[in-house]
This record gives sequence, C-alpha cells and structure tokens, in this order.
Amino acid sequence: MSKLSRKIKNLYDTAPKVETAVLVTLIRQQQSEQEIEEHLEELAFLAETLGVKTLYRFTQRMEKPDIRTFVGKGKLEEILAYVEHFGVDMVIFDDDLSPSQMRNLENELKVKIYDRSLLILDIFLKRAQTAQAKTQVELARFQYLLPRLTRMWTHLERQRGGTGTRGGAGEKEIETDKRDIRNKITLLKEKLREIEKQGVTQRKGRKGVVRVALVGYTNVGKSTLMNLITKTDILAENKLFATVDSTVRKVVLDNVPFLLSDTVGFIRKLPTHLIESFKSTLDEIREADLLVHVVDISHHAFEDHIAVVSQTLREIKAGDKPVLLVFNKIDQVQQMPTEEESMHISEHELQETRYLDFKALSDAYEKKNGIKPVFMAAGTGENVDGFRDALIAEVKKQHRKIYPHYLEDEVVDWKGKSEE
Repeated sequence: MSKLSRKIKNLYDTAPKVETAVLVTLIRQQQSEQEIEEHLEELAFLAETLGVKTLYRFTQRMEKPDIRTFVGKGKLEEILAYVEHFGVDMVIFDDDLSPSQMRNLENELKVKIYDRSLLILDIFLKRAQTAQAKTQVELARFQYLLPRLTRMWTHLERQRGGTGTRGGAGEKEIETDKRDIRNKITLLKEKLREIEKQGVTQRKGRKGVVRVALVGYTNVGKSTLMNLITKTDILAENKLFATVDSTVRKVVLDNVPFLLSDTVGFIRKLPTHLIESFKSTLDEIREADLLVHVVDISHHAFEDHIAVVSQTLREIKAGDKPVLLVFNKIDQVQQMPTEEESMHISEHELQETRYLDFKALSDAYEKKNGIKPVFMAAGTGENVDGFRDALIAEVKKQHRKIYPHYLEDEVVDWKGKSEE
C-alpha cells in the first residue's frame, strides 16, 4: 500500500452529520387531506430549519391519540420497521406528547422523540441572539423539560447511600436532576425580571412617539419589510423563526417620526411556555399604537395564518389595536384576470391556475378592519410606494392623537378662516 493510500485510509470525515427524521401526525374526522398535507409541510420546514432532513411522513386516522403511544399498535410497528431499516435518527410528532407517551415511544423506537413544542423550542434556542431572548428560551425549555426528565436522562439508576456498596437506597438521581432544573428556573426568572425592568425603562423613554409593530405568521417577510423601511440589514431568511429577537428602529416619513419594531413570528400551536416566557418581547406588540399585519398571500393557507395571528393577538390582549393588513409576495401569485384578459386565456388554464381576486379581498378586509389593505412584494419592491403612503396615513392618525397640532397639513389656518 502506497503512502498516499495509507493517508487516505486514515482520513476521517469531519463534516457534521445531517440528522434524519420521520414525521407523524393524526388525521381527525373534521380535517381534510389538504389541511394535513399543509401541516406536515410546515412540520418538515420546522425540521429543516433545525438542520434535520425529513425522509418520510406517517399519518393515521384517529379521533383521539392512543394514551400510551399516541399512535396505534400497528402504526407504531410500521414506524419502527422504517426507522430500523433506514437508520433514522429521530421521530417528530406534530402534536404535543405527554411525558409518559414520550417515555414509551423512546423505549419502543430506540431513537430521539420530538414533539412540536420541543422542536420549536430548539429552533428558538438556536436562533436567539440577545441576552433577553436566550434567557426567555432557556426558561421555556427548562419548564418544558422538567416533567419529562424520565425521557431526557438515561442515568436513572437508584443511587446508593453510605460507602462502597453498603447502605440503604438513596434518593433517585432524577430527583437530583429535577432539583437542579428547578434551581435553574428560579435563577432564570430572576435574571429575566432584571432584563424586563430595563425593557420597561426603555419603553417609558419612548412615550410621546407613535409605536408601530410588525406582526404576522412566521416566514411571511416581516424582516424584509423592516429592512426596506429602515434601510438596515436585519437577518431575513426563507426559514421559520429567522427573527427571534425583537428589533426596534426609529423611522421618519414625511417629517413624522415613529418607532418600528420587528417581532417574532407566530405559528399554530405555539408552545404555551414560549408565549409566557416571551412576555416582555410581546410587550412591544401590546404597547404598540398600530400593528402592521404582514401576510404571505402566496401561501395556500394564508387565510388560516391570518386567523392564527388574530387569535394569538387576542390571547396576548392586543386584539383591539388598529391593524394595517399587508398582503406580501404578490409577485408569486396570479391576479384574477379581467373579462378582456380572460378572452385570451384557454379554458384549461383558467381552471388549472390558482387566481386571487385582489379587489374582493381588499373589500372584505377593509369592511372588517376599517383600513384598506395593501398589496405588495417587499422582496422585489413592487408597490412599495403604495405601502409607504398607507403606512404614513395610518401613522399620522395615531400621531394626531399624541400631537394634535404637529402635522402642518392638518393644522387649521385660523387667520384664513377669520378673513372669510
């Protein structure tokens, strides 16, 4: 064997191994196949965001999850056969699992088990940049893991008291682990309280200025829009939860100053612990004077996304604020053709193409919210001027409440009036 051959033989692949996963979800009676497919697509996107490759998707039609293993016995055997044959690293469930279900599934499948909450928590942990966001995610993760330590730790043998092998049974090691976690939770809560005090002080200093918050489902283009308005370079990726940290920038349009904040995106089944831990970040939304709700109109389930965001806003006591609805990514959809245009389109194309009626959407949401929605594409710059005009108009309405005589174009010319 030559020296080169021996060197090649001794080389090791240092590239990080891409973990693989299969996805599992239940189909309830009221759910359609398309809805399930969209949910699994989102779950696969979440896995991809964490750096995990999805190999296969399992579904089972059940109205209620099995109390022991979530799925039925036959489906579990099917999943096990696939996992063993292809050497899959983890199984990801689209619903939250109970501690006992996680323990049983890990014992049966002999691989890592993730549910939706744990997957989102790990993504947040990976994405968090500021001390506040890191503390919030750590707290949420520890609170989530506390009742699930039987699954996360494998060293659950009983410790022995006394010296050597003599003595009575000591406390279970899991109790030590739980005590450590509780202590960490207490410390993180104290740390978060201190950070929140600083945040309250900062927000107090912003009184007297109109505050605008970008809200929306995750991955709809909020950060791209933020960069467009503020001329900054905030991370904007085609990944879920690219933004975890709240970002605030001062903007001046038409001589009207306001504060614009980019907030974490919402998602269906957002973990409760995460909402509780991100209370101080969500205060940016609660204390805003105007919400700019960004919607990815190219997504098939954009109306469901609007409903999820609206419901989340109600849950955090921000459902009564004025909302400027922005339908983003219009460059990726087909607008409903006019009657004249339809004459030049084949019947087959009319039936196969998914057209959206912008006028009908605009009328419906204007009637509902009282504010005319905007259609634009932040990525390409299409109709940026239309969005800018609509934003200025809504900011001026809020600004007038704070400074009634500030805006020159709205100050009454008393001298002129008296001369008439």
